[in-house]
Amino acid sequence: GTMGGAPQMPYPKWVWSPAGGWYNYYPKNWQRNAAIAAVVYASITFCVFQISAARERRPVSPVRPIPSQRWCAHAHEDDPTLRHKM
Repeated sequence: GTMGGAPQMPYPKWVWSPAGGWYNYYPKNWQRNAAIAAVVYASITFCVFQISAARERRPVSPVRPIPSQRWCAHAHEDDPTLRHKM
């Protein structure tokens, strides 16, 4: 006998699902779609990083250096002693 119980049940072919639907077999364009999704994800992450670095402010200077101070736009302005800490 075969493993897995009963054969696959019939399902509607027109139903779309972000997870791939029933009995997910890789669609023919899965690599291209994954690459497009990766580029979109990286682009959004880059934009959020740029906005965050431009807007980051520290009203109280940290005792020791924080990694984000290396790329923060206002780090030397907010902490004049930063050059000595790094």
